[in-house]
Order: sequence, then structure tokens, then C-alpha cells
Amino acid sequence: MKEKHVIALLPAYLDDQLDDLQKKEVAQHLKECPSCDKELKNLKVLLSAFEKEEIASPSEGLRTNFYELLEKEKKESTPVISMPRSTTRKSNWTSHLLKIAASFVLLISGFYMGKYQQKDRSNEEIALLKDERMEIKQTAMLSLMENGSASKRIQGVSYIEDFSQPDEAIVEALIERMHFDENTNVRLTATEALAKFTDSENVKDAFIKVLKTEKDPRIQITAIQILVNINEKKAVEPMRALLKQESTQPFVKDQITSLIPNII
Repeated sequence: MKEKHVIALLPAYLDDQLDDLQKKEVAQHLKECPSCDKELKNLKVLLSAFEKEEIASPSEGLRTNFYELLEKEKKESTPVISMPRSTTRKSNWTSHLLKIAASFVLLISGFYMGKYQQKDRSNEEIALLKDERMEIKQTAMLSLMENGSASKRIQGVSYIEDFSQPDEAIVEALIERMHFDENTNVRLTATEALAKFTDSENVKDAFIKVLKTEKDPRIQITAIQILVNINEKKAVEPMRALLKQESTQPFVKDQITSLIPNII
């Protein structure tokens, strides 16, 4: 009894139709279960409302017309066997229960229909706002990356943090910055930003191209570490070529020597 709710037994419990053991178990459960206790209180409120409901009396004219129509219907229709009307509390409870059930169905259906309609509208509005916001961010990002100020271009690149799956235009713009921006810090920032999107073959190829064209040691090391982390075997030859170049900084060569065995 402690592990299960007793909502199904509450009507009989209120109508005193349970045996002593069941009543004791339900009463004990109600003390320990706030959910069932709340349902019991709700049932009591509904029953009280039904019992207090006033039955409107028809006017005398309406009553007379009703009986006249009733007599006419009796004469024209086939005989109907009348059933004795029970006056027990159980029948009275059944009537109340039907009213309660109907009320619950109307109340719950109306509530959930309104709730889900409102939720759907809210979700659509939120999705639309998000799409509009991301379009604005994308436009701002692309615009900033073309700005004449290096700090503005870095700011534009940093907007990539807001995109979990950027479209091809953004990725290509970042690759463009990484390869050709005149400012070393912008190229480095773009290189670091692209590290999130190494699932793209275009991005992998762009990092390999960096090893062949980039002269700044910081960018070289960043690209080397990214390619090693994704175990990109196509990066082995460009790394070996860097080892042979006299212009390659000694610490870059040390980095290659220590990391290249991880992908060979």
C-alpha cells in the first residue's frame, strides 16, 4: 500500500464502502502520500459543490406542456418497462461519480489542449527568434572579419563560439582569415577557432596547407597540435618537410619530433 497510490479507492473510502482493513490502510497511506491526500481533498471539494448545486424548477406553463408532450409520446411509442429507482447511497454516489468524471474530462482536456497549443506557439516563436538572432550574428561576424581593424576582425572570429554548427560560408571565411589575413594575431585566432570543426575535410586540408605556407611559429605549432590530436596522417609529410627547412624554428622542430610518432 505504501508503494502504490490509492486514488482508485478514494470514492469508496469517502462513501464508507471499504472494509475495516482497507479503510485503515488507505487512511495510513493518505498520511504518508501528499499526492493521494491532495486528490482526496479535491474530491471532497467537488462533491460539496455538487451537493450544494440548486436544481432550477420549471415554470407551471412549462411543466404543463411537458406532461402533455409526455402523454402524447407514451401513446405513440412502444411500451417501456420501467425499472425501480434505487435510493441507496451507492446509486447516489454513482451519480456523483459520473458528474465528477465528466467534470474532470472537460477540465483536463481543456487544460492540456490550451497548454499544448500555447507550448507549440511558444516553441515556434522561440525557434523563429533564435533563427533571426543567429542570422544577425552570422552577418555581423562575416562583416567584422572583413573590417579594416585587426581587433574588429579578431572580434568577428571570436563570434564562432556562438555557432555549434556553422554553415559553409562562416567556415570558409575563417579559413580565409587563417591563410591570408595580414595580421598574425588574426590568423592565430582563426586557426584556434577552426580547431572545433576538424570533422570537415575542408578544415583538415586547410590545416595541412598552413604547414606548407605559414611562417609564424605560433601558428605552425597550433596547427601541428590540432592535426596530431585528430590523428591526421596526411600531415606527416608536411611536418617532415618543416623539419628539413632551415627557417623552421628549433622549438617548432622539437614539437614535431616529439609529436610526429603519435600519428605515424
